[in-house]
Amino acid sequence: MPLDIDVIQGRYFIDLMAQPEALEATWNGLRTATSLEKIAGVCARDRFQRVVLTGMGASYFGLHPLCIDLAAHGWTPVMLETSELIYYYRHLLTPATLVVAVSQSGASVETVRLLEMNANRATIIGVTNSAESPLARGAQVAVLTAAGEESSVSCKTYVAAQMAHSMLSAVLCGADPAERLNELQGAPSLVGDYLARWRTHVGELAELLHDVRDIFLVGRGRSLAAACTGALTTKESTHMHGEGMSGAAFRHGPFEMLQAGIFVGVFGGEAETRSLNDGLLTDLAATPAKSAMIATDAAQPACRLPEATRAAAPIVEILPVQMMTLALAALGGREAGKFERATKITVVE
Repeated sequence: MPLDIDVIQGRYFIDLMAQPEALEATWNGLRTATSLEKIAGVCARDRFQRVVLTGMGASYFGLHPLCIDLAAHGWTPVMLETSELIYYYRHLLTPATLVVAVSQSGASVETVRLLEMNANRATIIGVTNSAESPLARGAQVAVLTAAGEESSVSCKTYVAAQMAHSMLSAVLCGADPAERLNELQGAPSLVGDYLARWRTHVGELAELLHDVRDIFLVGRGRSLAAACTGALTTKESTHMHGEGMSGAAFRHGPFEMLQAGIFVGVFGGEAETRSLNDGLLTDLAATPAKSAMIATDAAQPACRLPEATRAAAPIVEILPVQMMTLALAALGGREAGKFERATKITVVE
């Protein structure tokens, strides 16, 4: 029975509900963008020894699907947090390296330092929400998400970036961009249909999570984007502890700490590792912890993902976690996503 709880509808909530419109704007922007044609012309795989995928926070975690796609199509991708790249891997900033730098603001301190340090040595593709940002102005090519202004924890910009990454994947991997656009076109309505039932979802998740103090989100492959971003979003928006990791990493240690008060969300993911994720869920049921599968065939309606194309799957995977953040914040009597210490743009290293 879903709990009837009071959700404070602050700026984060407003941004969450605006995700369908943001995705529509992103799709329309990508449909007419000249940047993708430019990337196809100047970023042939045989020009580069490697492609470095970099960002911070959700911008970094969201790169997992793109990384997998690039590796499957002959690229040598390296995922690095920008903070590590600029201090410990700066020798990679050469003409032999293609850099995909992601920053929703395009103005975070690490991104600005990367642009200064690179000095046009490596080719940089910038994925950002702001055409006036240092990243958009300093990259050789800028891919704009155009998700609109965002006030708090990344949500609109995260799903918009997933759409942009999918188009970038199509261009760099030799797929038909028009076909990829068709695969992504339904994403706004899928997200809208899910969010239309937000009250029911939040009530159901509040019943599930009412006595939980620690959150683990685990997945494999492309689902690592939602697992790691979801845990970060949980910490930022609810002030509760959350960890995101692979299902394999979870078995290598954290499984031992399972007890009452812990919730583990398992992303079903793709066919290659679905049986492993199902096995983990079975083993979780034998512990005092709570758990749930997040998948198209999930038992709980709030955790049941819309049926999406492979291209759009990383966009919809984050939705149940967003509803969890509303439930957890409401259970704690706080406004989800209201910053008390952090700022929207990180300007201090």
